[in-house]
Amino acid sequence: MDTDSTQALLIVDVQNDFCTGGALAVPEGESVVPPLRRLAQQFTALGLPVYATRDWHPADSRHFAANGGTWPVHCVQGTPGARLREDLKLPSSVQIVSKGQSRTDDGYSAVVGEVAGRGTLLEDLKTRGVDKVIVGGLATDYCVKHSVLDLLSQGYAVTLLTDAIRAVDVKPGDGQRALDEMAKAGATLSTARDAA
Repeated sequence: MDTDSTQALLIVDVQNDFCTGGALAVPEGESVVPPLRRLAQQFTALGLPVYATRDWHPADSRHFAANGGTWPVHCVQGTPGARLREDLKLPSSVQIVSKGQSRTDDGYSAVVGEVAGRGTLLEDLKTRGVDKVIVGGLATDYCVKHSVLDLLSQGYAVTLLTDAIRAVDVKPGDGQRALDEMAKAGATLSTARDAA
């Protein structure tokens, strides 16, 4: 683990609806849980910040196909599908970042998501003096990609955990194209074990 920077771990949208049996299941989505659980425990033990994002959509979100959007209804505020996976076993100190909370917000990027009582994720990272963010979660080609690109555009060093992300792949190859785009923008690609 890099000890010359102030790091944070960002776990993106590891929610029931994005895993097997969920309303918008990402193929093999739950496979990201073990490496992210281990890293969350390591970061917490070192006193480093850990954030877990969640889609937190209102039922009438325009994000949903039923309301003119793209996606099936998923991660509606307060529903079982919107809960973070219990097997992540997140420490109590983990900050929950809610995104997509308004009717018109797709909520793809964690950067503008809200940390309860602390402002946006971006504001909280600045307050804590973070300069490097380790990212894993779901889905590679949407919320992970938008979050990584936005963090890079704000000057953060980003390490993307290639073994702790999975893609929706609406079009075959979307995940790989997203990976290529993030790497081209400056993200470092690593495994969870090598990043720790």
